[in-house]
Order: sequence, then structure tokens, then C-alpha cells
Amino acid sequence: MAPGGMKPQPVEDASGYRGQADRLLTPVNEAELVTFLVANREPVTVVGALSGVTGGAVPTTGVAISLAKFDRCEIGRGMARVGAGLLLADLQVAAKASKQFYAPDPTYNGASMGGTFANNASGSRSFRFGSTRRHVLALRAVFMDGTVREFRRGEAIDFDVPRVTVPATTKHQAGYPLEPGMDWIDVLIGSEGTLAILTEATVRLLPAPAELLSGVLFFPSEAAALAAVDAWRTLPQLRMLEYFDAESLNLLREVIPESPRCAAALLIEQEGDDTGYLDSAPIDEASWFGTTDADRERFRKFRHALPERVNDTVRRNGYLKMGTDYAVPPGRNAEMIARYREMLDPTGIRYVIYGHIGDAHVHVNMLPATAEQARQSQRFLHDFAHEAVLRGGTVGAEHGLGKRKRDLLSLLYSGPEIEAMKAVKRRLDPRWLLGQGNLFPCEPASCSPSC
Repeated sequence: MAPGGMKPQPVEDASGYRGQADRLLTPVNEAELVTFLVANREPVTVVGALSGVTGGAVPTTGVAISLAKFDRCEIGRGMARVGAGLLLADLQVAAKASKQFYAPDPTYNGASMGGTFANNASGSRSFRFGSTRRHVLALRAVFMDGTVREFRRGEAIDFDVPRVTVPATTKHQAGYPLEPGMDWIDVLIGSEGTLAILTEATVRLLPAPAELLSGVLFFPSEAAALAAVDAWRTLPQLRMLEYFDAESLNLLREVIPESPRCAAALLIEQEGDDTGYLDSAPIDEASWFGTTDADRERFRKFRHALPERVNDTVRRNGYLKMGTDYAVPPGRNAEMIARYREMLDPTGIRYVIYGHIGDAHVHVNMLPATAEQARQSQRFLHDFAHEAVLRGGTVGAEHGLGKRKRDLLSLLYSGPEIEAMKAVKRRLDPRWLLGQGNLFPCEPASCSPSC
């Protein structure tokens, strides 16, 4: 029962992961947040738009803190000052009005900026521009003892840490990326709400390109699409390269019936008008192209409709979302996709493969229809992670691990490396009150048994 007889507040993220908080706090400013932290010694989970899929923003007890009122958005030349509660979509609109753009492009632009900081979000343009961490110039953080600090890019941490494993991938978001002398910004961005409450940041904006071409290209075979990916990945004009397999297109056709019946598709976006590279690929004549904002929005909705459809399907079936977030080195991309199919096809479980193929980071989403298929799918999440690590990959490319996938951390890191991460947690949050259950099981006796 919540304190004082209050009714617990249910919380659920986009994956269907559920929890509850004893109460919800929505501070109006930083001073109110600090006053609360100093006066109260209870577990705290920061919740944003709840668009995550790992349970990281879902509390199991204690206080849920919403930073929705921290919605500052000030646009400058080459930068923007944004609050944690600002929606990504609002930053995109404001940046566009100044003929600039914010490079990180998570699929769901209704996410809060604070959530994108917590998970070091990336998305469809990451193979060219990288993840959120690369674009943060300054960061404001509130620690659990009430200390408030503003960190600038280049400000090194003031304590010693070892260097931990770095997978040979272009994207990686699992655990703390420790290395001696690292930036404060780099340890806090991507820490999944476990080290500090991030309230504001200064982020880099880039000049908007003069000309953009977008397209959804349909292919007669998966092999042809994968060959195109290998040929195009390093083209300087491409800034988006997304993949849809045949079953993804079948699922999309339920809501976008005009989608052609093809074996695979690639969503591209490029700067400039050099399209000679398309001539050598067996692209279906039904492919879509566009150069206007309306075209790009149409294609964005096409891309976003797929995870929405996946989420709707698993919820109707009554199960949690079973999706991977693993990436491998680009040269092992086709091999990893073949391994997914080799393991899944004999089971009869319906699944889709789609996503950020420019980074060799595709999502495998299983759609279990029975309890046994759900159990199989849960086992596959672990088995696929093992297969990715064997190929030099990562167990978390952009979503983080949260509570649902924290057990995967030990597949990637050694015991001493995980202990080094926990030492950072103990240093910055010695009572282990912030983001309980994310990344690591709770260890102090003061932690809630539910985490």
C-alpha cells in the first residue's frame, strides 16, 4: 500500500512492462526537485513519455518523478538549450524553423528529450551522425544528495575508472562506457536514470541541407536488398538506410494496403541529387520517391507504423513485446540475419525483422500467439544476444537494458567490468535510490525487494 493510504500509481511503458509508484511528483522547477530529494530518502524513478521498451522508466516502488514541466526550448545558431520534458518533435519543429536540424532521429518523435538522454537514443540517421551522446555539448544534472552541476563537453570525471569492453559495432548502449579520463557527459548520457536526474542540456544543431531525396525502395529478394546495403553503406550522401523484411511488409499492409508485395524494402534519405548508385540495384518499379516535406512525413509514418503494429499485435495476443536490440559489426550483418531465420523458422513463431541496417542493427520482433511461443520467444532473446556477442556485437544498441534485459549485461562484460560500473553507481548514488532495478539488481539492504 502506498504511504498514507494513497492508491499506488500504475505505470506501463510501450513494451507492456508494468509497475507502480507510491505517488507521482511533477516538480515545476529545479529548486522544487532539489527540495524533494533532500527531504526524502526513498526510491526515485524518472518517467518521461514512457515510450521505452525495457522497463527503465517503470518504477517498482517509491516515487515516480515527471519532468514534463521542464520544457525549455531555446534555439541558437548551431545549438539549442532544451529541457528534459521537451518532446523531440517540438525540438525538430523549432530547429526546422531556423533552417537547422537535430541529427539523432529515434523512430518515435513523441519521446521526451530526457528519455533520449537516458538511453543515448539514436535511430535511422545514426549510421551517419551517431547517437545522442555525440550531440550533447553541455548537461545539467541533479544528484540524489541535492547537488546540482552543469557539465561542459570536455570536462573529465574527477575519479578513476578502468577501460571496459567496446564492441566492434557502430552503435552500442549497454552499461556505462567507462574509460580513464572520460567526459562527465559521456558517463551520464546513456546511464538509464541510474546516476543522476538530467534536467537540461545544450545540444548541437546542424544546418539543414538544401535538398533531400527520400524513398522506399522495394526489392525482389532479401539477398538483393542486403547486397544494396553493403554497396551503399559508405556513400557520403546517404543519411538514412532502414530495412523491412517480407513479413514486416505483410504486417504493414494491414494498415497501409497500397504497400507492394515484395521480398524486402529499404527506406533511404539522401542529401543532393546524385542517384547514380540506384541504377545497379534491382529496384521494383513500384518504389516510392519524394523530395517534399510531405513525402518525408509520409515515409516516416510508414516506418513508424511498423513498431506500432508490432506493439498492437503482441498486446492483442496478451504478451509482452519480445524484440531484440542487438547490433553486430557491419561485415557480419547478413550472417546474423541468416542466423535469426535459421533459429526461428522451425518454431512457427511469427516474427518480423526491420530497422537500422546501416548500422547492422536490425530489430527482430517475435509475435507469440500462445503461452508456449511466448516462453520460446523469451529464451530466444537470450540466445540471440549470445549469437550477437559471438560475432563481436552488442546486447544493447539503442534502447538500453532497463529492468527487462539487465541479465544480458553479463554476456558482454566481465565480472570486474560490471563491478567497476557498480562502483560508479555507488559513488554517485550511494543509497542506490535512483532508477532501482535498471542495469543491475539492487544490492544494498535498503533497496526494495521488488527491484
